[in-house]
Amino acid sequence: MRKVSIPEDNSRKIASKSHNSYVQEGIDSHQSTQVAPSSLLQPFPESLEGRLVSQFKLVKEQLKSCLGEPFYADAGFILYEGDLTQLLSNLSKSTLKIDLTITSPPYNIGKEYEKPMSVNEYIDWCSSWMNQIYEVTEPNGSFWLNVGYLKVPNKGLCVPIPYLLWNKSLFYLLQEVVWKYGAGVSTKYRLSPRNEKWLFYVKNFQEYTFNLDDIRDPNVKYPNQKKNGKYRCNPLGKNPSDVWDFPKVTTGKKRSSRERTEHPAQFPLGVVERVVKASSNTTDVILDPFAGSCSTGIASVGLGRIFLGFELRKDYCEIAVERFNRFMKQRQEFFEQKELF
Repeated sequence: MRKVSIPEDNSRKIASKSHNSYVQEGIDSHQSTQVAPSSLLQPFPESLEGRLVSQFKLVKEQLKSCLGEPFYADAGFILYEGDLTQLLSNLSKSTLKIDLTITSPPYNIGKEYEKPMSVNEYIDWCSSWMNQIYEVTEPNGSFWLNVGYLKVPNKGLCVPIPYLLWNKSLFYLLQEVVWKYGAGVSTKYRLSPRNEKWLFYVKNFQEYTFNLDDIRDPNVKYPNQKKNGKYRCNPLGKNPSDVWDFPKVTTGKKRSSRERTEHPAQFPLGVVERVVKASSNTTDVILDPFAGSCSTGIASVGLGRIFLGFELRKDYCEIAVERFNRFMKQRQEFFEQKELF
């Protein structure tokens, strides 16, 4: 990536080459993210296309029998408007099971889309719907939960929500994944927060879907290093570890991500794409009960899965559908462009 030079101002310590390596070396020019990465725009083999059409039709009919007509359903993307508690209760009465759930609930910090609760009420509420998800999950299924921090009165200001929720369901906690990013809130009397957590749960810790080869990182520092005459690293790359570096969906003049929607809490497609690849297979059913702007839905459909989303607010449902249609248009344009060459 091309480096951008920064003018030096010796009157400011942070602008001096002797103190700031970015000034000395130059910074990478900002590249705004696309509506969707090219990895989600690739055409599927004809055999997979046929299976996806059949699976989508089957899942849609099963859902209609227990949940009624969806807010929107097309091309593997199914969205219901309503409260997750009631929708999950109705879903549990059907034969349809979920292969993977990926979601990020409200953090109980006063956002526009949540109602205030005490910490204990919040824990009880989360425990209830987490156990509902367990009930509708396939025996070898997984649950990835993205959570941040909240305030516990008289105890702590930035308490990691995983401390409060990790054992509040029947799921088995396999591990915690740290998602770190560069941009974020600036603070004066504490360190600036630059990470959130993903809790990786499974239903059966002895048998669950995990496709490591699909998410290996090819950026290996010493790719040709050998031991006893054999290459040390897998030819597909290294295990990406439990610390993930993905930029947040940014806002601001000249720096806003193209995937940004009007939804106030949107996690990036890059993160959810890795989770979908790791913990599901093609034609699997993937649920997001706090669908929001449907990042989970975009990544799921782009990778050949069937998406089921629940969203309480109609305006967010409309944002999600508009985003999905924009994604499908971009996907079609990508196909047509490839065919030209």
